[in-house]
Amino acid sequence: MTKLSVIYYSSTGTLHAMAKRLAEAGEKAGAEVRLRQVPELAPAEAIASNAAWSQHFDATKNEPKATADDVVWADAVLFGTPTRYGNVASQLKQFIDTLGPQWAQGLLADKVYAGFTASMTAHGGQESTLLALYNTVHHFGGLVVAPGYTDPLKFADGNPYGVSHVTGGSNDAPLGDAQLAALDHLAERVVKIAGKLSA
Repeated sequence: MTKLSVIYYSSTGTLHAMAKRLAEAGEKAGAEVRLRQVPELAPAEAIASNAAWSQHFDATKNEPKATADDVVWADAVLFGTPTRYGNVASQLKQFIDTLGPQWAQGLLADKVYAGFTASMTAHGGQESTLLALYNTVHHFGGLVVAPGYTDPLKFADGNPYGVSHVTGGSNDAPLGDAQLAALDHLAERVVKIAGKLSA
């Protein structure tokens, strides 16, 4: 059975919803799945300044937290991050930066990786965030399995680099059919390719 880890950071819930959908799709594709949130790093006053952030933090504070073993264990890893100035959020980056010992032992290589993200605006750095994330995967010796245009549904969501969502000016637009289909496709694709590699 292919082992899939979905490791993400979410401040107000969008990436959390995307991660849950990926985990469900991975299980439907036959994988054993670990859904893991990385720890929050922001100071309490920053979280308290945003009602949605504060509510999401309280609602998910007891969810399983990501460890290095969740990456080592997996055949495939899906990393999720909101875009921060066109880059990976510091919370996910900090987790990745703790993986040096595993990287040095070659334990992060030869796995399938892909990413997912969200931003408030349509050109808010989604593609650059995913490309920045994949810089790390190259250093791992991992295999980027982006969705490309491997299914007609990708012409609806329009992101060949991974999966992304625009949350809108109020930062709360729900995932639509195009995004849900794209998330399902990404999970199915990485599970299939990881399974072939494992075989």
